[in-house]
Amino acid sequence: MKRNTKIALIVAAAVALILIAVAIFAIARHDRYHEGHGRRDGRGPSVEMLFERFDANGDGELTREEVEAEAASRFSDADADGDGLLDAEEMAAAVQARAAERLAERGLRFLERGDADGDGALSQDEAAEILEGGKRLERMFERLDADGDGAITRAEAEEARGWMSRRFHW
Repeated sequence: MKRNTKIALIVAAAVALILIAVAIFAIARHDRYHEGHGRRDGRGPSVEMLFERFDANGDGELTREEVEAEAASRFSDADADGDGLLDAEEMAAAVQARAAERLAERGLRFLERGDADGDGALSQDEAAEILEGGKRLERMFERLDADGDGAITRAEAEEARGWMSRRFHW
């Protein structure tokens, strides 16, 4: 095996292991954060998704070989020109593709959760029901409208953004 290929596989495996560790940490953090908050509704990362992605033989266990194989596959998929190296453009394309996948998955879950009549589409009423009939919007205004005047100013939004950034970044 060529030296560059070995290095690429080692890097890909390391990245995959880091991603798994981050996913497991995020899942544990998500569960701890939402404990007692009544949010066992499937939002956020899940162990099932992690195993679905990496458990190639479906035996319910993740082996180093499965993780390395998935990492090598992802690396190969991202290596558009097949040179065994990922340049900035290939990395950006891979990140954008993964983000698009995640958004599509979230959209499908949103649709599945809210499609009360089973017609494969959301009506405005069904979408509003998912959003708890406007209760989320009301809570958002309660949190962000610091002076209680019924409007969120740019300053209030900036303050909230700073608070959320500090709260949700590790």
